[in-house]
Amino acid sequence: MWHDFHFWTLVLEFAVAAVFAYLLGGINGAIITSKYFYKKDVRDYGSGNAGLTNFYRVFGKYGLVLVIAIDILKTVIPVLFAGWLLGRSDMWLEGSAFAGFFAMLGHAYPLYYGFKGGKAVMAGGTLVWFVDWRIAIIVWLAFALAVLLTRYVSLGSVAAGVLYPVSMAALGIDYGFALIMVTLSGALLIFRHKDNIKRIIKGNESKLHFRK
Repeated sequence: MWHDFHFWTLVLEFAVAAVFAYLLGGINGAIITSKYFYKKDVRDYGSGNAGLTNFYRVFGKYGLVLVIAIDILKTVIPVLFAGWLLGRSDMWLEGSAFAGFFAMLGHAYPLYYGFKGGKAVMAGGTLVWFVDWRIAIIVWLAFALAVLLTRYVSLGSVAAGVLYPVSMAALGIDYGFALIMVTLSGALLIFRHKDNIKRIIKGNESKLHFRK
């Protein structure tokens, strides 16, 4: 295997997909929109997080479309690229899940912003549609219900992170390597919300209030 040309080609393709996804994933919609449209840095306000929820709390609904568009595109592009690149070796799903994880990693720990980014919720929520539409429906429904019932976006995100690999395994299909990457993606999402989980337990986590 170690002398097989196809093996090393796969290794190189996975490496290219990882680097491309991480670098593109590091582009932060909330930071870009707050800096260039509001002349402020979202990280200096609210919770200090460079994510969609904090952006909404600080600046309101105006600008949300741009933030969401950037965060979706920066995930879709590397996932599609990896799917095409690895798909030539019948590893479309594996490549997509792999690139999606690194896009989330780039969003959470971006090279451009001192490794301080968002919590990769939108990136994970976009990625899941490329893995399996059934899982996407389960995850998004769980997220929406948790947020509507508790007004805790963080709780909805954690629920989605847990159900992501669980629902994939429950489908009974042998996803192999893709399941590993999905599990890592879910774990990253939960880890990024560890402080929120602590605040929920203490009862001082901020709730989402829909602004007019």
